[in-house]
Amino acid sequence: MNTERLLLVGALLMLGLPRAAGAYDVSDSLINPATYRGLTADRRAHRVGDALTVLVLQASSASASANTDANNSVQLSATAQNRHGDYGGTLGFSGSDAGLGQTSRSGLVQAQLSVRVVQVAPDGMLEIRGSQSMVVNGETQSIQLSGWVRPEDVSAANAVISSRISDARIEFTGRGDISEAQRRGLLYRFAKWLGLI
Repeated sequence: MNTERLLLVGALLMLGLPRAAGAYDVSDSLINPATYRGLTADRRAHRVGDALTVLVLQASSASASANTDANNSVQLSATAQNRHGDYGGTLGFSGSDAGLGQTSRSGLVQAQLSVRVVQVAPDGMLEIRGSQSMVVNGETQSIQLSGWVRPEDVSAANAVISSRISDARIEFTGRGDISEAQRRGLLYRFAKWLGLI
């Protein structure tokens, strides 16, 4: 009788023992260790596939001016004498040229879009890429962005400003009635191609 009780107690103890080392199965857990992030973990993008918000604020302006001023003058004079008197003559040329040229250009782009980390460099730099498209009054406007970001430039809100993006490529394009109206006519483009204008 004691032997049967000992076997029963032993069987119950065996059922309650943990598995041997290395016999852990991920399906036994409610948490996937590969994707788990704690409640107090840093929520900033740091691996491939993570999303990141980019605040695009690009302002650019350029101006150039040139001023030329030139004056030229040539004066020739001659004198001749004979027994009846002196004869003299003067011939002169003068010219001046002045030119003034100025050009200026400015641009401003403001947008906010989400991008994804597509690559993490060995030094920790994050390659990001993303695009956004919207239609306003029949005009399709799209913005595409790519570049590299340092993890320390990503704020606690998981956002980065566009001026902190290395090798940034930002394209803002539109297609519709307004952009078509701004295109040069076919005849104008052909004449420009021929070098006539």
